[in-house]
Amino acid sequence: PLSSPPGPSPGGPPALRRSCLQGGEFLAQENTRVGLLFASKALVQLLVNPWVGVLTNRIGYHIPMFLGFTIMFLSTLMFAFSGTYTLLFIARALQGIGSAFSSVAGSGDSGTAFSEDSGTAISEDSGTARLWGQFGAPFGSIMYEFVGKASPFLVLAFLALLDGALQLCILQPSRISPESTKATPVSTLLRDPYILVAAGALCFSNMGVAMLEPTLPIWMLQTMCPPQWQLGMAFLPASISYLIGTNLFGILANKMGRWLCSMIGMAVVGISLLCVPLATNIYGLIGPNAGLGFAIGMVDSSMMPIMAYLVDLRHTSAYGTVYAIADVAFCLGFAIGPSTGGAIVLALGFPWLMVMVGALNVAFAPLCCLLRSPPASEENLAILRQECPMQTKSYTGKESQELPLTGGEAENVE
Repeated sequence: PLSSPPGPSPGGPPALRRSCLQGGEFLAQENTRVGLLFASKALVQLLVNPWVGVLTNRIGYHIPMFLGFTIMFLSTLMFAFSGTYTLLFIARALQGIGSAFSSVAGSGDSGTAFSEDSGTAISEDSGTARLWGQFGAPFGSIMYEFVGKASPFLVLAFLALLDGALQLCILQPSRISPESTKATPVSTLLRDPYILVAAGALCFSNMGVAMLEPTLPIWMLQTMCPPQWQLGMAFLPASISYLIGTNLFGILANKMGRWLCSMIGMAVVGISLLCVPLATNIYGLIGPNAGLGFAIGMVDSSMMPIMAYLVDLRHTSAYGTVYAIADVAFCLGFAIGPSTGGAIVLALGFPWLMVMVGALNVAFAPLCCLLRSPPASEENLAILRQECPMQTKSYTGKESQELPLTGGEAENVE
């Protein structure tokens, strides 16, 4: 296939395509190294998240959030000026530590500030964070192609510096303010099957896009020979549809049932991944990637409120530890995905990788039915019975007119 096809000149388009395909064959050997580089952030974040959850329950959210910003700022500068794989690996690992502090503390702070509807607040919070993560690939590829390698990281470092200044002015991260409610231990939450189902949905749905990030550009170079800027732009449909999905189903999921929204979303994730290898050019990737982003938005906007609801219903209403578990599930998908995806592509090929992770999502989707009406814990039921010892009955307006109150009952109502 790499033999010289007929063409107008040795340096023309056929020679260019042949050179591109040879580069793609070389990059195929780099799948594992690139996958490990992508996975290093999630692996470190996976290890740090539980400790951050415990720390936020003891000292509050503002100090860990500011610490996360500081680490993220330093890691972003390292990305801009690193020239070796080792330095990039260290910068990526530091980014995982900073993300652990920022994401867990930020989610817990949102859940506490909007305690009346903590699930919706966390859904919007996490959806915004995931959204900008989705836009990272197209933004980075365009800046790399037309400005330079360091340019996207310098822009992000400036934004991180601005964020730190706002935190200093508004949040004043110097006071220790522990949670008023003692949080349920992480070990107890991990034994809750309903929390595990919700965490599994977050993990497996995000694992698909995590596997695509390091492997799709290399597969495109092998099969499509696109220009550099298209490698990141292939993810743009997923970014736009994720924005639509999180905002749309943040409202609709509560009406149609968050468990149903999650189940449909995971099924669509699987079908979209199965369609990715069918594309023959970048335009053929628009549909599958758009479906993937839209479906992940459905799952994320549904599962984060469910996690808050499960803690309120079955445990104590302290959100640091449960959002640490949610972030661990997300990171587990982004750790397993790139680290194993490269090895699977090398052994079986990119299409089989998409078949495996797509089938996994479709198979897991029916388990979301367990979240339709999870039972409350016996302890919470006892508390509810003590607060409402008398059984109540509601009446319609017509019934209330047919049953007028007596004088004594009217005085009691007043």
